[in-house]
Amino acid sequence: MGRTKRISVFKKAQVTVELLLVLPIFFLMLFFIMEIGLLAHKVIVVNHAAYEIARIGSLLAGSQGGKKPGPAVIETSKLESVKCQIFQATCGEVVLNATTETTGYDPQVGPSHTNEDIIVTLIYPVHLVFPGSNYFLADNPKNRHIKRITVTVRMPVEKPLFQSSSF
Repeated sequence: MGRTKRISVFKKAQVTVELLLVLPIFFLMLFFIMEIGLLAHKVIVVNHAAYEIARIGSLLAGSQGGKKPGPAVIETSKLESVKCQIFQATCGEVVLNATTETTGYDPQVGPSHTNEDIIVTLIYPVHLVFPGSNYFLADNPKNRHIKRITVTVRMPVEKPLFQSSSF
C-alpha cells in the first residue's frame, strides 16, 4: 500500500511541474494576442482620424466664399482642433503634420487652376499594456513600452472651377 501512495504523490508532482513549465508560455501567447488586438483597434482609429482630418483639411484649404482659386492654404489651428476633438485626453501626444502638394493643372482652364493634394500624417503613440509582448512589439527604447503608429492620408483639395473670361 505504501508503494501506490508514493506513485500517486509523484503523479501529482509531475502535473504541477508540467503546469509550471507550460503556464508562462500560455500566458505569454495570450498577452501577445491581446496586445495585437489592442494595436489593431488603435490602427483602425488612427486611420479613420487621419482620413477625417484630411477630408476637413481638403475642404478648408480650397477657395472660400467665391474667391478665385489660388494656392491651397492649410489652416493648421482648425486641424489641431479637430485632432483634439478626436483624441481628447491623448491630444498632446499625437503628432499632426499637414502639407500640400501640387499634382498638376487643369488643361481646359490653364496653369492658373492647379490641382493640389493635402497630405496628412498622424503619429500616434500606443502605450503597450501587457508584459512580455512589450519586448517584441515596442519601439526603441524598449523600456518605454510604446509602439508608434504612423498613418499618411492623401486627399485632393476641393477647388471650384470658375467660368470667367479672365482665365
